[in-house]
Amino acid sequence: MNVSRILLPVDGSRPSDAATDMAISIAQDAGAAVILLHVRRPVPTGLGEPNAGQLLTLLTDGAEAVIMHYRGRLQAAGVDFTELVVGGDVGETIVTVAGAEKCELIVMGSKGKSDLEGLILGSATHKVLHATPLPVLVVK
Repeated sequence: MNVSRILLPVDGSRPSDAATDMAISIAQDAGAAVILLHVRRPVPTGLGEPNAGQLLTLLTDGAEAVIMHYRGRLQAAGVDFTELVVGGDVGETIVTVAGAEKCELIVMGSKGKSDLEGLILGSATHKVLHATPLPVLVVK
């Protein structure tokens, strides 16, 4: 399989860390670029100011903390990457970004931060597997 663009959705969980290791290895072997994606919660439209602005700042700060961890790992490995932080439904956003960024592979963790959302396989991972035509490498 010829891969030039890998989507790596991350959330700070142990499976995301393992997926990052796998994406780095594939990217180094294939000379591929990584699209580092963190999907944050959306800001409700009816929240109003100043609450909406304060929540957006809080969510943006949290997203930056997550991205910073993975940014360092990708830089240390010498992998070419682009960072994206997008608000929305996690599964839907991953599929949309993979298409928009013309990725050939999605590498993601088996579960996210919340084990309650999926007993065997995380709900976002489950959504992605069923909604994308792309190959998805699920890492434990």
